[in-house]
Amino acid sequence: MAGRVRTLSIVDALTDELRGRLFSGELARDDTLTEAEVARVYEVARPTAKAAIEKLVGEGLLQRSAHKTARVPKLGPDDVRDIYNTRAHLESTALRYLAQGSFVPDSAVAANGEISAMTDSTPLSIVEPDMRFHTSLVDAMGSPRTSRMFGSLVSEVRLCMVQVQGQHLLTTASIAAEHRRILEAVASGNGELAVSILTDHLGRARERLAAALGGVPGPEADLPAPA
Repeated sequence: MAGRVRTLSIVDALTDELRGRLFSGELARDDTLTEAEVARVYEVARPTAKAAIEKLVGEGLLQRSAHKTARVPKLGPDDVRDIYNTRAHLESTALRYLAQGSFVPDSAVAANGEISAMTDSTPLSIVEPDMRFHTSLVDAMGSPRTSRMFGSLVSEVRLCMVQVQGQHLLTTASIAAEHRRILEAVASGNGELAVSILTDHLGRARERLAAALGGVPGPEADLPAPA
């Protein structure tokens, strides 16, 4: 049986390109993006540029009020905490479920292997495999609805990750080490230990980023990083 190849429309391809610029940090918070600029740079029609921008607005990667220029969201401490706390609830459910069967997804192991090998890479290069690691844990539950809920957060989580890594708030080695501890706890069937490690893992990033954005950091910001 022949495989299926996804056909990208011009709007989809342009959306992917702009999304990549956001996730790479090329477009930073509060930067603006006009339909005229996108149409000129990518040599597309204005309606195509508008459609791509609107898709990113729908994903929460851009903000635009009526008749205003789209801009990269300026996330504040409260936004960061809400995003991280919501994902923590979903990921904790996944870890408890996986630990019941001591099931460690191969895709999570592979993603963390990529992170571990990134000793000489730029901090932003970790964003993609890090998100694959966490997403694979949720997807391994086999619950389409839970995966959709987590997927709806992924774009905003990536924006947070870009800022975390862009400001060197966490080291690659510490992230990989904490991921390994999470997987080891799941493999041993200890879901509560896995959740405890995840809570520290996300809490450290959340509070350091909240502080970098002008908030008062919670105690999690000072949690020691794993060796």
